[in-house]
Amino acid sequence: MATAEQTLYDRVGGEAGIERFVDAFYGRVLGDPELAPFFEGTSMDRLRNMQQEFFGAALDGPIRYGGRSLTEVHAGRGIEVRHFARFVEHLLETLQGEGLDEDDVYEIIARVNTYVDQITGQGSIGA
Repeated sequence: MATAEQTLYDRVGGEAGIERFVDAFYGRVLGDPELAPFFEGTSMDRLRNMQQEFFGAALDGPIRYGGRSLTEVHAGRGIEVRHFARFVEHLLETLQGEGLDEDDVYEIIARVNTYVDQITGQGSIGA
């Protein structure tokens, strides 16, 4: 059971939990014919490491994200809001499959959704 002192990072299982869900998540994303082309030529080991760092920071863990800005990383890649929504759908399904608390799952999704403008440069996906 979660306590008030536990961060979202703690509740997802810390570093090991994030590593597990990031690996499962990218398995889904790379299996999606609409999203897989965005990752052609990408070092998936490096991307997974950066995503683990990103989620560690975004979920209030003791980690500081040291990568380039999300706007810079995604600029010119042709990522549209529909792609972002599909990406988030895979994340939602992955987190639900991990057996995390439903409130925590939706908190993670809400936090990720705040980055839609930085990733797509095209506005939000709605409430």
